[in-house]
Formats: sequence, C-alpha cells, structure tokens
Amino acid sequence: MKKDMKWAMNHLPKSDDKNLPIMSLNEIEKAKAFHQSFPQYSETPLTRLDQMAHYLGLGSIFVKDESYRFGLNAFKVLGGSYSMAKYIAKETNRRIEDMPYQVLTSDELRKDFGQATFFTATDGNHGRGVAWAAQKLGQKAVVHMPKGTTQTRLENIKKLGADVDILELNYDDCVRQAAKEAAETPHGVMVQDTAWDGYEEIPSWIMQGYGTMAMEAGEQLKKAGIERPTHIFVQAGVGSLAGAIVGYFANLYKDNPPKFIVVEASAADCLYKGAAAGDGKPRIVGGDLNTIMAGLACGEPNTISWDILKNHVTTFISADDPVTVRGMRLLAAPLKGDAPIISGESGAVPFGALATIMLSDECKELRSQLGLNENSQVLAFSTEGDTDPERYKNIVWRGLDK
Repeated sequence: MKKDMKWAMNHLPKSDDKNLPIMSLNEIEKAKAFHQSFPQYSETPLTRLDQMAHYLGLGSIFVKDESYRFGLNAFKVLGGSYSMAKYIAKETNRRIEDMPYQVLTSDELRKDFGQATFFTATDGNHGRGVAWAAQKLGQKAVVHMPKGTTQTRLENIKKLGADVDILELNYDDCVRQAAKEAAETPHGVMVQDTAWDGYEEIPSWIMQGYGTMAMEAGEQLKKAGIERPTHIFVQAGVGSLAGAIVGYFANLYKDNPPKFIVVEASAADCLYKGAAAGDGKPRIVGGDLNTIMAGLACGEPNTISWDILKNHVTTFISADDPVTVRGMRLLAAPLKGDAPIISGESGAVPFGALATIMLSDECKELRSQLGLNENSQVLAFSTEGDTDPERYKNIVWRGLDK
C-alpha cells in the first residue's frame, strides 16, 4: 500500500477555548429537539462493523451513516435548517425552543416574518439542505456551485425550487459571490457553513445543527454498551463539521476525551497545513482544489472551528483520493456478517484513513502514537451516501478511480 496520506500530530499553541461552549450539551439538546419536530425526522443508523474491526485489529468500529438523513442522502440539512430557524427566531423575537416545524410553517409566522432569500455556496450537500429547508419553510434560496460540479448535484438542488447555477469560480470564490449578492438583496441572508471574521453567528448555529448527529451517535454508542469511544475519526472541508463533532464530544467526555483524528482531502488540506506549520495561525489553500471529495474541496478554514480543533484534535491527516476510494469499497463490500454502507467520496475518507492506518506498514508509527489496537473503540462519520450516483458506481462497481 503506497503512502497516500500525510499527518501532523497536534503541537499547536492552545487558546482560551472561547468557542467550545457553542457546542455545549444544552445547546445541542435544543437543536436535536428542533430536528425531532420535523415530520421527516428519524435517527440515522450507527452501524457496527464487528468483522471489520477484527480484521483491522481493533476492539470495535461504529460508522454513523448519514445517507439516511431526511431522505437527502447527507447530513448537511441539519445545519442549514437549524440556522434558518434560529435566524427567523431572532428576527421575530422568539426563542428557538418555541419554533418547532409546525410554527415555522404556519401562516401566522409568514405574516410576522414574511419571506427572506437565503444565499449560499455549495459543492452539493449543503446547498441541497438549504434548498430543502427553504422549500419546507416557505422561503427562497439562491445557490452558487463551483466549477467542476456535476450536473447531477445541480439538478438535485433545482428540483427543490432553488435558483441554482454553476459558476466559473472555485468554492471559496463562490462563497464571496453569494455573500456579495446577499448583502445587495432586500431581506437577503447568507447561510454559509463556514465562518470568517465578522461572519460567525450563523455558522455557529449551523455547527449546533450538526450537533444533532453527534448527540444521536453518543446515545447510540451507549445503547450498544460503549460508554465512551477511544477514537473519533471525522472529515473536514472548512472544518465546520469537524469543529461540531470535536466540540460536542469534548464537552460530553470532558474528563476523559477520546482521541480526535481529523481527515482532509490533500487538495484542500488547510487544517493539516495549519497544524504542520505549528504556529496556531490558520492556513489557506487556493487554486482549483481538484479532488473527487467535492464536499471537502474548501481551502479556507472556519475561524470558529479552527479554534476548537487546535485545542482538542490529536492528529490532522491529509489524504489523497485513493484513501477515500479504499474507504468506499471496504464499506460497500465489508466482511460477511457486517452490514454494507453506501458511503460517497466525501463520506468514506475517515474510514478509509482508519483502514490505511491499520493496514499500512508506513503508518506503523502513527498507529502506535494514536494507541490504535485491539482495545480501541472507534467511531467514524460517513457524512453522505451516493450523492453522485454515476461516480459512485464508477468507483465501487466498475473499479475506476473517479
């Protein structure tokens, strides 16, 4: 197995951790109660892979499978819907606890709030989640997608009634374009799953929305007899999801946190580069960000998340495309007795990284540093299913690399 990963152990200077309370148990309880009010809500599966754990030399492996989320094949809708609800609550002087689905969709609220246009940039899943939530809540959505986006991803968003296009820009420039248009539009609101200086409130609400998935996973682990995972593997694009997962579990297991391993696409590994530099400042990756992991092709880190991650992550990994391809194939065709998981290109990289660490001689030292062995109880997040069905079939069925 050739080396297709780089990693940096976390030696970053710590901050005062002022953003950790964003992911407090109390805040995430509110987000989960909000999502549970949706008629489409159901808990997504936490799949236990006992045979795979034995094969890889681990105590247990659990994969949180977000391909079942709200029928949208990905987790992102959790953040989009919650942040839109929090925004509407703030604008109408209500508490989020008083804004369940039936209130948000009521005629009375429409009279109070009217209609906003929610702008966003997306590689696919976030925009689809924003479009879905806007449609359900009677709002408008405008979605910009970066060059290289497949037509399938655009059509999925278009079907939900959003105004959507593919621009000749990379992801981060699409974000800037959406922000500009939101600022110029009456009742225009930017709903972006990344934060920068001066734009942090809505991203913090998006992260809290993602916390529903983390809280579900923690409760499901307990039901499976695992009081606390020893290791958590999660992917990062801008880092909002990673910050949400790491933040929630750092709060849940305050006295004895698991080891957190954050995995990025090497074409957009801004967090890894920041960790490797070691000075605590974030790094930016520019250019076309070419990777099959479309959802992770983001080169500018979320400022809120970066603060949480540098305080709590154990290791940052930069993974080439073959790592996620490995993860997709292993999850699709696991060992007899384990349930298969349909995990897309941005979904499978945490598991792909775990398998690579356990199977590759070149990762022996990392395996030892992380203490991954037959006593380890590992939780990994698969954030999407086959959101690009043709590419998924090419990789998993036809044996192609993209």
